[in-house]
Amino acid sequence: MLDQLEAQAPDALLALIKMYAQDPRDDKIDLGVGVYRTNDGATPVFRSIKAAEQRLVDTQDSKSYLGPEGDTGFVDAMKPYLFGDDAGIRGRLEGMQTPGGTGAVRLAVALAKAAGVTRVHLGVPSWPNHAQILRDVGVETVTFRHARANGTADTDALLETIANARETDAILLHGCCHNPTGIDYTADDWGRIAKALADKGILPILDVAYHGLGQGLEEDVAGVRTVLVKVPEALVAYSCDKNFGLYRDRVGAFYMVARSSSGLPAIVSNANALARANWSMPPDHGGAAVRTVLCDEGLTTQWLEELDEMRARMRRVRERLAAADNEAPGLNLAMLGEQNGLFAMLPLSKDQIVKLREDHGIYMAGSGRINVAGLHAGNTDQFIAALADVTRQ
Repeated sequence: MLDQLEAQAPDALLALIKMYAQDPRDDKIDLGVGVYRTNDGATPVFRSIKAAEQRLVDTQDSKSYLGPEGDTGFVDAMKPYLFGDDAGIRGRLEGMQTPGGTGAVRLAVALAKAAGVTRVHLGVPSWPNHAQILRDVGVETVTFRHARANGTADTDALLETIANARETDAILLHGCCHNPTGIDYTADDWGRIAKALADKGILPILDVAYHGLGQGLEEDVAGVRTVLVKVPEALVAYSCDKNFGLYRDRVGAFYMVARSSSGLPAIVSNANALARANWSMPPDHGGAAVRTVLCDEGLTTQWLEELDEMRARMRRVRERLAAADNEAPGLNLAMLGEQNGLFAMLPLSKDQIVKLREDHGIYMAGSGRINVAGLHAGNTDQFIAALADVTRQ
């Protein structure tokens, strides 16, 4: 039976990592891998997480199962940061731990399908795994354009999609720091989106993977909260992999907002059953570390300071790129200063991307997506000069 399987295309990003590792040039720049990096190119363990992990080593007395819902203390500790203090949402809200934000998205789509959703609308470009998850779960995917060529969100395309949606449709939206474009909806956009979703009654699935890396913890989820106070029900996928630096520990949470508190038990029971069939129990260590941070005032303050450092560094890079707008013809670098998060997309041809790699040692995805955190004070001017070279040619 296994001989009948056809080979799948290798992941392009993994191939890019290999090419970068084999490049002997000292001044090469990696803008492909989607993780935060410091000025030194490191992806460090947060100091607050290190302290929390040491406490776990000293005090944790068991590695027994927690159940499919995971660490409920972690799930509850995240709620104020994501949902705020709105009592209307809190009465209709329940959550569970998942293996990373990916597990949360997967569970959201599977639960939506179990509830009768037959197709999901997805703005493109999007995180490539979104489409793979939708396909693997077995729901139809319908796409709409997320961004205009001028570097702003195409809100009209989204509103038209909502207006024409079926009752059994859901729509998958990035909560903030859009991957791969960095182009987010404005506050006014979110107001229009929330009203359209409420009027139409289709299910929103909100993916919040980069909370705190855009404008701030409150600002980054303002749009999500605008939607949640308007719509009767919603599903929210959340990742701590980026804003706590816990990539390999796979720390995520999945939240369900029901029409009423009385409807929550049935929804949660279905989510638990789906989780049990997929991964049985989520990995505990990272969630326990986040809970430890959020339940200690000193560690929480330290985490917030570290998150502020990350966000400020990426904003400085964006500001420098935006200031170089006239140095790389046709790329509209100015728009990068208005965007958010780790990623941005440059309108480069495949030939230009190859030339950047071969002539300048600059590695990025074939789509033109760059990881802004791969740039710093020591290599940003080099990157801008390389862009100027390939665009002039």
